[in-house]
Amino acid sequence: MSDDELPEADRAESAPHPRHTPHVFGQDAAAAAFLGAVTTGRSHHAWLLTGPRGGGKATFAWRMARYLRTAADDGPGRLGYAPDPATLDVSPDHPVARQMAALADPGTLLIRRAWDHDRKRLKAQITVDEVRKLNSFFGLSAPAGGSRVVIVASAAEMNPSAANALLKVLEEPPAKAVLLLISHQPARLLPTIRSRCRTLRLAPLAPDALSQALTQAEIEVPDAAALTELAGGSAGDALRLITGDGTGIYGEIITLLAQAPQMDRQAARRFADAAAARGADARMELSLRLRDLALVRLARTAAGHPPGTEAAPGEREALSKLAAQPARRWADLQQTLSARRGHGLAVNVDPSSLLTDALLQINEAARS
Repeated sequence: MSDDELPEADRAESAPHPRHTPHVFGQDAAAAAFLGAVTTGRSHHAWLLTGPRGGGKATFAWRMARYLRTAADDGPGRLGYAPDPATLDVSPDHPVARQMAALADPGTLLIRRAWDHDRKRLKAQITVDEVRKLNSFFGLSAPAGGSRVVIVASAAEMNPSAANALLKVLEEPPAKAVLLLISHQPARLLPTIRSRCRTLRLAPLAPDALSQALTQAEIEVPDAAALTELAGGSAGDALRLITGDGTGIYGEIITLLAQAPQMDRQAARRFADAAAARGADARMELSLRLRDLALVRLARTAAGHPPGTEAAPGEREALSKLAAQPARRWADLQQTLSARRGHGLAVNVDPSSLLTDALLQINEAARS
């Protein structure tokens, strides 16, 4: 496998890499905040991009990077390609933009989980060796144009050694350098790293923005209404739902919940066994997440806030029936099952048993 064919840790399956995605939808407020800081001379040497997973943070970071790399100190960008100060848009024909798309721009460095050539898979964490590339990157002469830019995707994936190495750079940043840290779990970062960054939060995508993002990625949406309900404003989650038959899985979960407190135990086991089949890790992850989502939607229904749109046929009726139990019961059960899920997977409990047991606990909660 050549380097060009290796999986990319920061690229969603079946979608273009964020550096090849030209537009970010539904993030006008974040763009205005960043542009306001840059154009008034109040920019920061480090930005922490947060918000829901799959909401476009990486794509937004690459747009920021293109703008910073093509904006010269004295006004017009070099080679006659001046960025518009009122927008993050940079022409894809700009020489620097073309270099960045090929990961060949000397003024841009991408830090992410690397490919383990020995084990033939992506490493589980960003290691200190990746962060140490900053030494040689900043040791070179600054290229012409705007700032030198470092993108860390995703910052929460750094191991402790890598995080401490990055912290040293944040404490004494080189001149004309901007670091863009991407994380949908900022609480996992060192407090000292967070304190040295200016936070820029991206909002969940509204339905129209989500649809535009999927259209840009050339993704066909089979059931837009259900997908919007389940994705929670995340284009990345929407993509995972589409490729993993998420709407179908959620429909099966609702069918089982509709049977409670006389749930078909054999049907529950068949559902869990299908999710735990060999090579079906993505389906299991999706099944567990959608089970949690069903309980969240049930708790809200019991609290008097039913979903406005059904995410599966028969959902409204099923949730309304189970909402006879107090909302607190369903909320507590969701938290309990979510915690048990994390512990069970950590100690290698059989995933099928884990999912079956969770469904039967829901059944018992409905009985009581």
